[in-house]
Amino acid sequence: MARILPENERTLAPFRAEIDAIDGEIVELLAKRFEVVRHVIAVKKAEGLAALLPERVEDVVEKVMANAETKGVPPELVEKLWRILIAWVIEYENERLG
Repeated sequence: MARILPENERTLAPFRAEIDAIDGEIVELLAKRFEVVRHVIAVKKAEGLAALLPERVEDVVEKVMANAETKGVPPELVEKLWRILIAWVIEYENERLG
């Protein structure tokens, strides 16, 4: 059963719905990114490469921060999010690479 929102929250409802839709799109994009990560793991395993390639980490972070800035998104937020994402992926890769 849907919760009836107080009047002062009803004006937020369309924005909340939009944020929920965007969150769904972000998850879809993360799923696509994660699929690529699976392919990367296979290549790293075949080539004997380490999960952590520090120069690649910094390259990715620099690129997303620059992109964020052009879109009006705080680069500090994007840096923090991507460093968490990359750290998680490296740990995930390490578990699979042995």
